[in-house]
Amino acid sequence: MTHPREALHGTAATSSLPVCDHYCGVEARMVKSLSLQSELTQEFGTCVFDVTLDCEDGALVGGEKDHALMVSELVNKAYVASKNIASEARSRVAVRLHPVDHDAFEQDVELIVGQHAQGLCHVMLPKVDSVLDVERALKAIDRACESAGRLLPLPVHVLIESPLAVHHVAAIVAHSRVQSASFGLMDFVSAHGGVIPACAMETSSSDQPETLDQFGHPLVLRAKLEISAACHAFGKVASHCVVTEFKNTALLEAAARRASRALGFGRMWSIHPDQIRPILKAFAPAEAEVEQASQIVCKAFAADWAPIAHRGVLHDRASYRYFWQTLVRAHQTARLSAADPAHQFFVNSF
Repeated sequence: MTHPREALHGTAATSSLPVCDHYCGVEARMVKSLSLQSELTQEFGTCVFDVTLDCEDGALVGGEKDHALMVSELVNKAYVASKNIASEARSRVAVRLHPVDHDAFEQDVELIVGQHAQGLCHVMLPKVDSVLDVERALKAIDRACESAGRLLPLPVHVLIESPLAVHHVAAIVAHSRVQSASFGLMDFVSAHGGVIPACAMETSSSDQPETLDQFGHPLVLRAKLEISAACHAFGKVASHCVVTEFKNTALLEAAARRASRALGFGRMWSIHPDQIRPILKAFAPAEAEVEQASQIVCKAFAADWAPIAHRGVLHDRASYRYFWQTLVRAHQTARLSAADPAHQFFVNSF
């Protein structure tokens, strides 16, 4: 019988990424984040969030080389520690480089990618305004990967942070090497010369349309929708920006749920360890949704993907795709029990 991944072709994102991308720029927090990733992987049986080691905002001015060397060492340690672990439980470590036009970009690539490309799941490219920025970065990245002996292309994620980037976002995410696009809220607001108020960088507890927070300001909301729509058009993963009010986990969870359910984002940034579990919870399908999806997909699988009736409702491949995506999300967020019949689709030996 044909695996649902092969049978249910569609425009959904071709890459299944963890729904949380955790950023850290200070060495002590990097070490703690990598340790937490290992702990939660043991708890859930799969790697439920990426750790992105930040060079752009993490390095002190003038200390970029020392910072890159430290990040390189951490990438290598994480890779060595997880080499003999099953792929689903293996660590996922990425790095945010300096922008391609920054003096430290080539140095970051040489010291981190050129030394330990095998240990990276992807690299994040900030301040991407056009496809030319992606191409320019890839020339250096691919040379470094070749030097490091990495045979498979290293995926790149892009950070959309300016009005110009939003204008070009479809062309950017259409690039074959771009796996995901994130929204850079703070830089986007700052790029408007003060005409967007500071409250647009915040998250309000109010859902009133006149609230000009990051979900209510028209220009910010438009940018998010443009990024999400472009990613869905080209089968890439849209990643939502940070919520800076990190101590208010209820506010964060509500924002994450809105990003997922209303705006179509498949992933979200975390900037504090306390944000990881609320993001996982918000992006996870409800228990009843998982149960329904499992029943329908398993029944369709047994029918070799012919139309079926389930509880008096007809289903075919169009709805199968939706319910398969629900199962993928459940697996990403560790909400699919090993006892669930649909778990067979996520076992390597299938």
